[in-house]
Amino acid sequence: MKIYYGEETKKALKNFPFSTSKTRMEFILAMVQIKKAAAIANYLAGNLEKEVQNAIVKVCDEILKGGQGEQFPLSSLQGGAGTASHMNVNELIANQATLILKNKIEVHPNNHVNCGQSTNDVNPSALKVSTLFLLENLDSKLASLVQSFKTKAKEFKNINKLARTHLQDAVPTTLGAEFLAAADNLERHRYQIKMAEGLCQILNLGGTAIGNSINASPAYIREVYKQLNKITGKKFYKAKNMMSKTSGQVDFLIISQAITALCVDLSKTASDLRFMASGPRGGVGEIILPELQKGSSIMPGKVNPVMPETVNQLYYLVSGNNLSIERAVEGAQMELGVMLPVVVEKLIDSIKLTGEVIEQFDKLCIQGIKADKEKCKSHLENSTAYATLLVPRLGYDLVSKIVKKSIYTNKTLREIVVGEKYLPESEFDKIIKSRSI
Repeated sequence: MKIYYGEETKKALKNFPFSTSKTRMEFILAMVQIKKAAAIANYLAGNLEKEVQNAIVKVCDEILKGGQGEQFPLSSLQGGAGTASHMNVNELIANQATLILKNKIEVHPNNHVNCGQSTNDVNPSALKVSTLFLLENLDSKLASLVQSFKTKAKEFKNINKLARTHLQDAVPTTLGAEFLAAADNLERHRYQIKMAEGLCQILNLGGTAIGNSINASPAYIREVYKQLNKITGKKFYKAKNMMSKTSGQVDFLIISQAITALCVDLSKTASDLRFMASGPRGGVGEIILPELQKGSSIMPGKVNPVMPETVNQLYYLVSGNNLSIERAVEGAQMELGVMLPVVVEKLIDSIKLTGEVIEQFDKLCIQGIKADKEKCKSHLENSTAYATLLVPRLGYDLVSKIVKKSIYTNKTLREIVVGEKYLPESEFDKIIKSRSI
């Protein structure tokens, strides 16, 4: 393999020879989009020759087509606020652009490719660009999952069942109502994702080292946003105070927290499904999850809730990523958020993984769930759930005694209330029917 990066990248390979993942390609490609926009902007601002601009743009276009991943070998764990990865991109573009110009002009990684820029404005901007696209993809996956829950809610709307609080018998509900509640819980996170997308649109690009735009001309700054918007097809805006966006990176923490909150609700929902699907004989068994694979290498016929369990573990991973991001953002010092590399790695990991798991959870689990109507009915009829509905007619104290007797005698509330003539069966049925959900 021919190597096109330069000495700074080679130094970084020696300094950071870690067995972590490589710098995320989503981040690298966003950086390349910025380099393309910057080259055009610098030419229009009179800072670059036309042929240098053309060569840089051509290299950027080739990288954006893919196939050069081996030219970005650096570990995601690195000091220097990501300068190593930034210089990797600068050197690669410069060296390949020089070849395009047949060495007539030596394109310089700093003087040309990095003209009007700094690691400190390019890298946070690249992370926001890449994150915006990832969030849009995540939102589409979440929208599909929400719709699948709503579809199941309609399918199950007439299946009466026992609701539980503290995992104890509570009151009657329907399976459809439970699925609709899950859909609404998840759908509200789409609003938070939209807010996170808005944070991604405000950049410190043009702020250079500390946000006060040293070595970046006003003409370049105006033009680089126009070009970036053309290249990405999105709308990005210059922050009112670029120093604030350079010195602090709480925007990334807010985005991470939104993803973590989504995963909290996903995990809660997954745990509920595992509980309702427990069994097949010794558990609740109110729903039946799709059988995806053998559940045991030793116990014949066992089926495990593998997709809900995966969702639970997604939350554990994302929660850990969020803590790393929180600590890294807090580690900003004076005019710079120096711990950006760990933010890049963990934020992109959280968003991508959440979207991937949601897609599988939707297709392989939610869409194929079936209801066991008889189990739902049996649990409800043999529970104490009707007790609350009887209180307005019989009073709290009397119903409490009836509940205790039901538990001790293993009789249903219906058998006690009707058998001991507290109410005729027709009136009991009328109360249950009128006050059930």
